[in-house]
Amino acid sequence: MVPRKTTPKRPLLGAHMPIAGGVAQAPLRGARVGCQCMQIFTKSARQWASKPYPAEEVEAFRQRQAEAGIAIVVAHDSYLLNLGAPDGRLRQRSIGGFIDELERCEMLGIPNLIAHPGSHVGSGEAAGLKTIARSIDEAHTVCSGYKVKVTLELTAGQGTNLGYSFEQMRRIFDSVKRSELMRLCIDTEHAFAAGYDLRTDEGYERTFGELADLIGMDRLAVFHLNDSKKPLGSRVDRHEHIGKGEMGLEPFRRLLNDPRFAGLPMCLETPKGPDLKEDVENLATLRSLFSP
Repeated sequence: MVPRKTTPKRPLLGAHMPIAGGVAQAPLRGARVGCQCMQIFTKSARQWASKPYPAEEVEAFRQRQAEAGIAIVVAHDSYLLNLGAPDGRLRQRSIGGFIDELERCEMLGIPNLIAHPGSHVGSGEAAGLKTIARSIDEAHTVCSGYKVKVTLELTAGQGTNLGYSFEQMRRIFDSVKRSELMRLCIDTEHAFAAGYDLRTDEGYERTFGELADLIGMDRLAVFHLNDSKKPLGSRVDRHEHIGKGEMGLEPFRRLLNDPRFAGLPMCLETPKGPDLKEDVENLATLRSLFSP
């Protein structure tokens, strides 16, 4: 097992872990690569339906997370969902799937369900943003009293995907009736592809100044740490290993040593094979960037 250190002066580092064989297998994999935090899917990300968790699997997940010393687990929703769909049938199916995932997170004790806001699919950005907020309202109504927070992820803006700017996120947050329940996830590759340049001091401070002004730093709950295969402002979602892409190492050095992000989970979503050795390598690269 790779040794792990957790200190309140630093963010928590981890990666997205597979759930093959059941969600209770994920903490074992996370421990093997040295995760302090991790992200999972609560079920297959490419299927609408999935069997409910047996009680023993929920218990095993919680126990193994504790034994592995993984402080925080977050979840990512299914790729099939589109909360901004103008098609009523797809939107209702997406809301139903989203509610199911919120229920699964609640059972597992996962505090954040990360979701791409949705795509307008030709209806236009203004209509799409309103539809996303309305869909989240419906999920909040069904899941009233849940601890898990809907955590929208900044996107690259590819195709008709929405949520590629803090201004758009602000509009969604403002339109959601229970806005105080909303949280934000920043994916470094998505931010870079959307035009936020974290490589320079000026660009870095401008990015987080805009976040603070439009949404508030207290809403920021999770980071996805990914380099980019594509250049700044490309609006293309293509992840690369840390320091091997267009972003380089400096943005990650800044993030890891920024005291505002101490204690926040930062999860890799970089390419990897079944043995997860790439996660070990990328985590080692990130840890080498911590200041003494």
